[in-house]
Amino acid sequence: MLAVLSPGQGSQKPGFLSPWLALPGAETRLRWWSALAGVDLLHLGTEADAEEIKDTARTQPLLVAASLLAAEHLPLHDVGLVAGHSVGELGAAALAGVLPAEAAIALAGVRGREMAAACALEATGMSAVLGGDADEVLAAIERHGLHPANRNSTGQIVAAGSLDGLAKLAAEPPAKARIVALKVAGAFHTPYMAPVEAALAAIAGGITVHDPARLLLSDLDGTAVGHGHEMVQRLVHQVTAPVRWDLCMRTLKDLGVTGVIELPPAGTLAGLVKRELKGEGAPEIVTLNTPDDLPAARDLIARHGEAPGHEPAE
Repeated sequence: MLAVLSPGQGSQKPGFLSPWLALPGAETRLRWWSALAGVDLLHLGTEADAEEIKDTARTQPLLVAASLLAAEHLPLHDVGLVAGHSVGELGAAALAGVLPAEAAIALAGVRGREMAAACALEATGMSAVLGGDADEVLAAIERHGLHPANRNSTGQIVAAGSLDGLAKLAAEPPAKARIVALKVAGAFHTPYMAPVEAALAAIAGGITVHDPARLLLSDLDGTAVGHGHEMVQRLVHQVTAPVRWDLCMRTLKDLGVTGVIELPPAGTLAGLVKRELKGEGAPEIVTLNTPDDLPAARDLIARHGEAPGHEPAE
């Protein structure tokens, strides 16, 4: 089985969309999606500097647009599974057929704007806790009034909450753990994002939704979601709930995934998969960053793809 993964915020790099504009229709597609997202995706993906594309309101629709733009050039009918990290789930839901691409872009625009606004309400942040015993790390996070916002892999848990709490965690790290402050606007995937969840819930009912055409994993618990309306509800709730990418990777392993393609800007999720699913049976990985990587991605699909479905083969 082959999995296509859509990355989340933090993976973007200045100019990463520039090579894709050489493909027929790419520029006009991005202009249309810019109108839906309320930001200039062409400028952000080609000319904007690192500081400009760090802005949550701009970054989120940019990432979803990048994934969808690249995926248009892949034979998705042979892809058995899709998943996305955080905002990348919107792209994955579109690739699974749950949402129209336009709806995913528009939702990413709303999500980004509302998250930026929520971050401005209170001084919050996020820090990665690298290493240490997982139970001890989680206990330390709770002791300082913080939340485990991301559980990305073994030995990588992201704490989020007040800047004071994060400072205390850094001053008293769990045994054998290292604390790295993240350059983000606030405490994503925590109760601090409640206004965002309310804003998304208010518009979610107007989206045309279909059941997924292939396996679609949810960040909430790593399970495959078979009903479109349930997935939309999860996407809405996900902004205040932890990202359990560790459980998504466990599902990839349990399903026997043999090939992985990460959509642009690729590298982060591929790195996590490579470190977590190593050894015998490790999947073959292609990072799709420019059109030059398309032949390798298509070859991987040809060799590892299969008819899509909602349940793993017996």
